[in-house]
Amino acid sequence: MKKRLWIAVLLLAVFAALAGCEKTPTPNERLSDYIKLWKQEKFTDMYQNYLSEFAKKQYASKDVAGRYKKVYGDLNISQLKVSYKTLEKDAYQNKDKVTVPLNISFQTSGGKVTYKDKVVLVKEKKDKKENWYVNWKPSLLLPHLTKGDTIKVSEQNPVRGEILDRNGKGLAINGKVYQIGIIPEQMKGDKTAAMQKAAGLLDISTDEIKQKLDENWVQPNLFVPIKKVSMHDKALVKKVTSIPGFSSQTVDARIYPYGKAAAHLTGYIGAIAGEELKKLKDKGYTANSIIGKRGLEQLYDEQLRGQAGEKIYIQKQDGSTYTVAEKKVKNGKDIKVTIDAELQKKIYNQMKDDAGTASAINPKTGDVLALVSTPAFDPNDFILGMSVSAYAKLEKDPAQPLINRFALAYAPGSTIKPVTGAIALNTGTTTAGATKTITGTSWQKNADWGSYKITRVHVNNSPENMEKALVLSDNIFFAQTALDIGADKFVKGLKSFGIGEDIPFNYPLKASQISSNGKFASDIQLADTGYGQGQMEMNILHLALCYTPFINGGDELHPNLQAGEKTRVWKHPISSKTADTIAGMLRQVVADPSGTAHAADIPGASLAGKTGTAELKASQSDKNGKENGLFVVYDTKKKDVLVAMLVEDVKDRGGSGLVVKKAANLFR
Repeated sequence: MKKRLWIAVLLLAVFAALAGCEKTPTPNERLSDYIKLWKQEKFTDMYQNYLSEFAKKQYASKDVAGRYKKVYGDLNISQLKVSYKTLEKDAYQNKDKVTVPLNISFQTSGGKVTYKDKVVLVKEKKDKKENWYVNWKPSLLLPHLTKGDTIKVSEQNPVRGEILDRNGKGLAINGKVYQIGIIPEQMKGDKTAAMQKAAGLLDISTDEIKQKLDENWVQPNLFVPIKKVSMHDKALVKKVTSIPGFSSQTVDARIYPYGKAAAHLTGYIGAIAGEELKKLKDKGYTANSIIGKRGLEQLYDEQLRGQAGEKIYIQKQDGSTYTVAEKKVKNGKDIKVTIDAELQKKIYNQMKDDAGTASAINPKTGDVLALVSTPAFDPNDFILGMSVSAYAKLEKDPAQPLINRFALAYAPGSTIKPVTGAIALNTGTTTAGATKTITGTSWQKNADWGSYKITRVHVNNSPENMEKALVLSDNIFFAQTALDIGADKFVKGLKSFGIGEDIPFNYPLKASQISSNGKFASDIQLADTGYGQGQMEMNILHLALCYTPFINGGDELHPNLQAGEKTRVWKHPISSKTADTIAGMLRQVVADPSGTAHAADIPGASLAGKTGTAELKASQSDKNGKENGLFVVYDTKKKDVLVAMLVEDVKDRGGSGLVVKKAANLFR
């Protein structure tokens, strides 16, 4: 029993000795751990476990941990670096207080901050244990910050770059608009009646006006913005400002001079949305950013927007200031594109009463001159402030004006026949002089096709060569030609024109396709593709590009969107001999009195091209299917403009003939 008691006493003595020998961390170790938490932005841990009692009496947790969190978030502080020279043992041994010089640097939204400071560590006993604690001070948050100072940020917004056409005409420019507003104390009489009258004139709801007047910042003598109005609507401004309390100011705004004619091309700008900010935050965008929402505004947003200037400074209690960081404003860059704004407008005016799309290119340079989608919206309405009801009206419009049709892909119909013919000639499958004798208006390869037949409009029971087949747009001739080429060679030939891949173009367009999987599931699909049906789809710009080999000795050009880009060859699908042969045939499609595009044989021009009618049917027996009309055309004398145009739903409206007339008007 005595032995056990002796062992217990001995153990207690050992534990007591060990406790007495427990090592106190050095100031170097404590400061190192403190800085680790600082870099990890664990500000609450810093405050609770590392601040001295003196510091905690001076500053509450919200003044340190809370302020760190807010400032680091507001100023986008990152890449914190804190370095110091390790203290020698004799610098802190037997001392209760040490001072350590620090080198501090970090990035902010206003630029990099680098400064030197000193931190004081004091030895304190807590829970019977001695340790080193930080005598925190505000300058460890920002340089020269002291108790009672205010941190301020001033921003200078950059001027957004303008979007100009090839001739320097504005597609998206910086201009002025009227800002209609209310000065509450100047409203007299029946205020509700006044707001109702103004709401009716401005096409907004009375509730929208009331909401703006109820905002926290509103004061009786302050101008409260209600709605922006175009500078062209002076009569409207005069009516609204005649109502007591309502007045106007002139403010800066983005203007789209070509309105609906270039709406889908230019797009518009607006306040950044939450989802957009998540994707773009690393690129310097903030919750206050204005960004491109569609079109060229979105495509070139980073160049157009520039960089906001920002000054982070400390407002001292005596009124003086200290600048922590400052980033100079960088205005956005102007973007000059290859688009010809007047041609864009001209094409739009031809098509505005229909749903459809068109592209225009210079077939000798690859410059894209126009990209049109109809119907359209007015991008200026978004800048002026579109009401919820007005946007809902656009969304519900059966003509779908919000859809960008030139970014979509459509069945090309008979406009693909020159490509089919070129592949047949280039592969040696046939010759320009070879003929086919086809009888009647329908044909099928054999009985295996069941009830499926390919039909044509014009009956020509005599021997027919490729030129005549193009002139008459004979579906059967080109279906048979595709079968003669064979599936593998035809796929290879179509791919040589870039069909089945994205075109090398900055603006996002749906890629053209040979079929859903790039292959032919049957002879029927192969035959149908020969005249632009089956599962073949093409975007309107790619369709135009496919005609450039017929003008450039077999070279298919790379499309250019920014002015000044060099002429480049994208593909070389056919020989110059084949190109010249097809080009001669395209002229006859217009010049021959029996040609499907003869209506385009106009005075003063020598037009060439190919029409197309693409059927949209659930099945071959479907009598209610719609038809899209197409025409690809250029002037053989000038060769400076090639237009590909598609108009939806042309059935019983003249078919492709409707499109021929619209496109031909562009060359008059």
